[in-house]
Amino acid sequence: MSLSHTAAEYMLSDALLPDLGSSRAKGLQLELPSDRLLKFITVGLPLCLVSLAFAREFSAGSQISCFSPTNFTGKQAAYVDTACWDSLIHHGFDANGHAVTKSLWALKVFPYSLLVVAVLMYLPYLLWRYVAAPALHSDLLFIIDELDKSYNRSVRLVQHMRKVQQASAEPERFWEEYERARQERYFEFPLLERYLTCKQHAHSLVFIYILRNLLLLLLLAATCLYLIFLHLNISFQDEFSCSIRTGLLQAEPHIPFLIPCKLVFFSIFQIISLSVGAVYILLIPIVIYNTLQLCQWDKRLLSVYEMLPAFDLLSRKMLTCPVNDLNVILLFLRTNISQLTSFSRLNAVNTLREATTTKQDIDTVIDFMTLLAGLETTRPK
Repeated sequence: MSLSHTAAEYMLSDALLPDLGSSRAKGLQLELPSDRLLKFITVGLPLCLVSLAFAREFSAGSQISCFSPTNFTGKQAAYVDTACWDSLIHHGFDANGHAVTKSLWALKVFPYSLLVVAVLMYLPYLLWRYVAAPALHSDLLFIIDELDKSYNRSVRLVQHMRKVQQASAEPERFWEEYERARQERYFEFPLLERYLTCKQHAHSLVFIYILRNLLLLLLLAATCLYLIFLHLNISFQDEFSCSIRTGLLQAEPHIPFLIPCKLVFFSIFQIISLSVGAVYILLIPIVIYNTLQLCQWDKRLLSVYEMLPAFDLLSRKMLTCPVNDLNVILLFLRTNISQLTSFSRLNAVNTLREATTTKQDIDTVIDFMTLLAGLETTRPK
């Protein structure tokens, strides 16, 4: 008997979880994988394309090529290129022959506008990081710690039950006390369950998360509209007529009124704008999906943790409207599942319960531990 008792003690001691402490606090992920992907693309894509545009500008030199008269010297031709690039105004005539002008400055400031887009796209993540992430971090740290501690309490309770059962002279009375304790919920660990219940009535995290996604959606739509506006106005304006008859050159008779020019970088502008617009349009459904996933509960995690004593948020139908802070916390618990050491063990116990033919013998993790420790040999059938 001593060998079996020793083996049971070792099995129960091995079932206890180690205290992770500070390493757990440093390893928590405060962004969902889809949100991290959105941040990487929405911020990184315009920065990458702007870098390529600036690299091409520095390597290729002038961004404009003007066809100066043949009698112009090299310095005069360089002056024409510089003056037309600085003004970037197209001079033309309407159907009635009246002179009209059209500014092409949007092409000139396009790379800088992408920098502004990248900065604006980072704002939703700054909002989440500094407004919601600190509270979410403390919630996750407390809940993960309590879930693992609840598992350890169950194991220690079985250890204590085993010692009491060994010291008891009447095994039948011990099991009567055990059944009465279960009926009167003496095995309940109410702090965690009540904390999660309170989170069902809080809406600060879910409000900030929805606001973040709506802001990101608004910025994506605004950027796409901006790119559409550019293409509708100057998409086919790679050539224009420039006038350098200004200032001291206004009265010079040998200078032509209009000089034809061509934008060298126009194809690069089209590729960059189409790439950013196409990718941002594809990201809009992902943002909408991230928001709509708050409209349904993710019950996989809670269903596994119902193996803990009296942890019955699902069975007592306490999960009502899913748009609350608890649903947001559940999403981030799934993201930080590697920090939940007890999840894999409870999931294994849950699998064994589903596979066993006598499911009524394994209701909670305490029942499984009593079977593991060999207490079922004296338990009345």
